[in-house]
Amino acid sequence: MSCSRSTAPDAEAGSAVHRRPAGVHRRAAAEAAILALLLTLAPPGRGEPHDGLRNAFGDPFFRIAHAIADCPEPAGPYIDEAERRVQAHHRAERGTTCWLAGMCDRPNAYAYDADIAAALQAALHRHNPFADTSIWVTVQGRVVYLEGCVARPAQAAELEAFARTLPNVQQAIAIVRDAPSARPPYRLRRTP
Repeated sequence: MSCSRSTAPDAEAGSAVHRRPAGVHRRAAAEAAILALLLTLAPPGRGEPHDGLRNAFGDPFFRIAHAIADCPEPAGPYIDEAERRVQAHHRAERGTTCWLAGMCDRPNAYAYDADIAAALQAALHRHNPFADTSIWVTVQGRVVYLEGCVARPAQAAELEAFARTLPNVQQAIAIVRDAPSARPPYRLRRTP
């Protein structure tokens, strides 16, 4: 995990201390609170899928391979309205905590997600060592979730290691099925 931040020597302690202009912490916290409130009050989006689930927070979600035909699609970031309300507060808090703790140079941990998704897609476009799998990716708050089916059990650890090599990835979690007869270990999309 590599996060850049500006440091300045602390004259008294002789250590590096993160400095931000006065009022930045309060402003970021206020913006996060407003965002959480707006997300909670926002009406369901137009074009909501027929199963009642939607990608309420716009998290990157895409497939990187589709070699295993009978692999069920995970729900990924698709949630219902009740779950969206539950997640809204947690996401606002987790998103700004990273920056306030000096662990992120962006004001929200979720601001990295599109870049992480693009980097993963570009890396796999150059060379996809997982072409024999059926894997979907969800990126949420610098965490890469890899869900689907693998051809061999060792691929779960390989997927996680691959994702962790990308800039700004804090964690990678593979939740996969390695036997066609096994029940998927991840949450599935509901069907009508």
